[in-house]
Amino acid sequence: MITVFVMNTCPDCTRIEAQIQGNPNYHVIDIGAHVRNLKAFLQLRDTNPTFAAARRMGFAGIPCFVLEDGSVTLSPMEAGIGELTPTAPSCNLDGTGC
Repeated sequence: MITVFVMNTCPDCTRIEAQIQGNPNYHVIDIGAHVRNLKAFLQLRDTNPTFAAARRMGFAGIPCFVLEDGSVTLSPMEAGIGELTPTAPSCNLDGTGC
């Protein structure tokens, strides 16, 4: 099962959630639903090299996918979902993405 870290106020995350809704191959964790979810995500984000560019650019790093082998990616395609097509406003303050 692929774990997907999202937040319900992130436009990219809501599009991902809509694509995988009802699919038992994905387990969605909303980091805004409970502080323990946020802490789990922050532990991953702060220690995993996959997030280096996201941290450097000021991105939150969501949606994030933890694949079945434990590897981490920010790519929906690598998680078997497909590429996102922007249809909603960006969630970065400068308008560059999540």
